[in-house]
Amino acid sequence: MSAEALASHAARRDALARAMRAGSGPVGLAKETSNLFRDRHGGAARRRLDVRSMRAVLGVDRDAGRVDAEGMATYESLVAACLPHGVMPAVVPQLKTITLGGAVAGVGIEASSHRHGLVHETVERIEVLTGEGEVVTCTAANEHADLFFGFPNSYGTLGYALRVVARAVPVKPFVRLEHLAFRDPGEYFHAVERHCAADDADFIDGTLFAPDRLYLTLGRFAESAPYASDYTGREIYYRSIAGKREDWLTVHDFLWRWDTDWFWCSKNLLAQNPLVRALYGRKRLGSRTYTKIMRWNSRVGLTRAIDRLRGLHGESVIQDVDVPIENAPRFLAFLAREVGIWPVWMCPIGPGADAGRYALYPMQRRWYVNFGFWDVVKTRETREAGHCNRAIERAVAEAGGIKSLYSDSYFSREELDARYGGEAYAALKARYDPRGAFPTLYEKCVLRR
Repeated sequence: MSAEALASHAARRDALARAMRAGSGPVGLAKETSNLFRDRHGGAARRRLDVRSMRAVLGVDRDAGRVDAEGMATYESLVAACLPHGVMPAVVPQLKTITLGGAVAGVGIEASSHRHGLVHETVERIEVLTGEGEVVTCTAANEHADLFFGFPNSYGTLGYALRVVARAVPVKPFVRLEHLAFRDPGEYFHAVERHCAADDADFIDGTLFAPDRLYLTLGRFAESAPYASDYTGREIYYRSIAGKREDWLTVHDFLWRWDTDWFWCSKNLLAQNPLVRALYGRKRLGSRTYTKIMRWNSRVGLTRAIDRLRGLHGESVIQDVDVPIENAPRFLAFLAREVGIWPVWMCPIGPGADAGRYALYPMQRRWYVNFGFWDVVKTRETREAGHCNRAIERAVAEAGGIKSLYSDSYFSREELDARYGGEAYAALKARYDPRGAFPTLYEKCVLRR
């Protein structure tokens, strides 16, 4: 890292700390992007801390295997900075607009998670602006180790990540994909576990089109390729999976294979219609555009109005959940029976030795499977608010799993505390935000304030 980059970061950091100390009362962040999928319900008026300038990639050290960046640096910018050095962040979440700080404060995952765990398990150091306006540097072994292990899954309620140092791993120019088809969930998840244990692929994920149409995708780095597919324009990646046994992508296009169509959710914005897709144009296909449209629709209520006219009641079901792999077939059966959203994304996770120390997102050192499912469930009968989401929360708990909090949650305060380190969280809140500049985890993730 250059001295100039370090000095520039220090100036931005100190200005934010001064702004934090200059005022009083509740604080919110002023920023242009968010990958949270829950509508806000209001609450106390908050003064805004402008963090939009904290987006620099400060340095990439190939030999040490590290990338150093500010909290608002997007993974798009991280990948762009890392690839010329022959490395990538060890875990690259699927959407370009996800920020490094957001992935650490939330829960980030991708197809390398069977090898490297979740994003926060790849972090070596976090510089945090606390609710008291202090800047503390947290590592696993220093005097702020409690915040280092308590920051993941805190969603900005304990402080803001100003700077993060995370692990980077070597890459090769291409990725060879192998798509394996299964019809039986038991056999499918046995194969997932077998490949994870053998560590015979650089990337492992899967696409579940129906209970008996299950695809496992193995990705392996390659120095050369006979061709490279392009899923950034007319062609759609997820539709290729069932039709190809083998595929090749550049490492850049592999890392962003899901972004162009927001996995498959672009269908809800008509972007998979060839004519409409052409009108979008290549540059506007992607999560950045779709998120803007989604937030506009949420504000004006267009989809809700159309559903009312059709006599439909819609419930947004946007969830990522992690369950022990031995319980994955049973949880998949629940999804098919009670939710009925397809496709479903599957990604295995191999938590590391310290997985149980992350107080707000504790996991055991065993194989887990992440299920990601995102759509609106529509019915003609009226249901209680959050009917499907509540059932999902119960099913995850019964399966011995844990769910991300980036979207709708319906836990009671006692349930949230029991499942997400309530006692440890209270101690962290008392130490780093005693005057409540930031909302509590329950206020932000359940009450949506």
